[in-house]
Amino acid sequence: MTDTSPTPPDRPDPNLDPTDDTDEPAFDWMKPAAATKPAGGTATTPAATAAAAGTSAAKKDDVGGGAAAGAAAPSTTSQPESRADRKAAEAAVVRPGAASDELLQTSALQIRPPQEEVERRNAEREQAAKAKPVLPRVMQVMLAVFYPVILLVLAVRAVTSPLFLWVEYNRPGFPGDGYGFSTDDRMTYGSYAVDYLSNWSGPRYLGDLVGQSGDRLFKDGEVSHMADVKTVILSTFSAGTLLILLSLVAVIYLKRRHNGGVRRGLFAGSIISLAIIIGLGTLAVLGWEQFFTDFHRIFFANGTWTFTLQDTLIRLFPGQFWMDAGMVIGGLVLLASLVTLILTWPTRRRRGLGRKAAAGSKDTGVAASGSTADSPAGSPADAPAGSDGDSSGGGASETERTRHTV
Repeated sequence: MTDTSPTPPDRPDPNLDPTDDTDEPAFDWMKPAAATKPAGGTATTPAATAAAAGTSAAKKDDVGGGAAAGAAAPSTTSQPESRADRKAAEAAVVRPGAASDELLQTSALQIRPPQEEVERRNAEREQAAKAKPVLPRVMQVMLAVFYPVILLVLAVRAVTSPLFLWVEYNRPGFPGDGYGFSTDDRMTYGSYAVDYLSNWSGPRYLGDLVGQSGDRLFKDGEVSHMADVKTVILSTFSAGTLLILLSLVAVIYLKRRHNGGVRRGLFAGSIISLAIIIGLGTLAVLGWEQFFTDFHRIFFANGTWTFTLQDTLIRLFPGQFWMDAGMVIGGLVLLASLVTLILTWPTRRRRGLGRKAAAGSKDTGVAASGSTADSPAGSPADAPAGSDGDSSGGGASETERTRHTV
């Protein structure tokens, strides 16, 4: 038969499907290792060996990773019939140490730290939970310290007003002027002096005033002293305004970030205010003249604030006026402090103890029925109790009628 011979009509087509080719791979170096025959004469193929190894590994594997591999291995045959059978046999072979590696990866979860380490971590966690932020504490201290000063400044502002002048000049028992000033004259000239303390005018505001006789109403020494008083008053009012703004900032912050902080700050501030006003009132009662002199020495130079009975400042603002002013300032601060103390007193309801006890009993009942609940609890505030007191001004000595101070 030659290449030009015709193909016989009954010749079958060649089988080109390699899956049924049991001799693949075609080359010797690609074939698996030769199967060894056991003592009984039965040949053991690589697939059977792999299946046996997979079954053994499945029995030894505690985690259970080799069970699927053992199930996937085919039964023992003389030789795999196809490439798919050999792939299954190779997949059934379990890599040595795989089960032990998987066990090592999860074994760390089963190891408990030492008891000392557990206790240290619990202590740090509890300390972090109990630690309180610093800024709310600072805001409470600011509010407590600023509150007495604000009360004093507001009381001084109430006294340095024409309304207080009118009340003083028209109240029964207020001493009259022995040199000719009527109540209307006092109200007019005194209003100029009080207005000068709170406006931004210069010394000419008082220096150019003249009386009914055409003479200057205030001497140069009186105008200079009123200029010094104005500096002190304006500085005090400016500082009070700044403290009020800072206190408002503290109140807003504590309202939003720290429940009960405003109440505790005002409660402490009212106690400080009571202590200050009681102390100053005691000094004033024990010796008004000495108290008044020491007060002026703090803010003014010696010799700049003493005047005679004929000077306009003494005729408008005698000693009784300053005693009444001191009593009004002390009374206003005392009243405001007492009201604040009562409104911020740490009762059980304000400290949240009543709600805490009710919530605790509710949690106990819910826990007994097998459920849980959350309970709001207020933060308790421990504060010292405030003290009550009264202060009054003392009377001026009758032997000091020739020299008066303002």
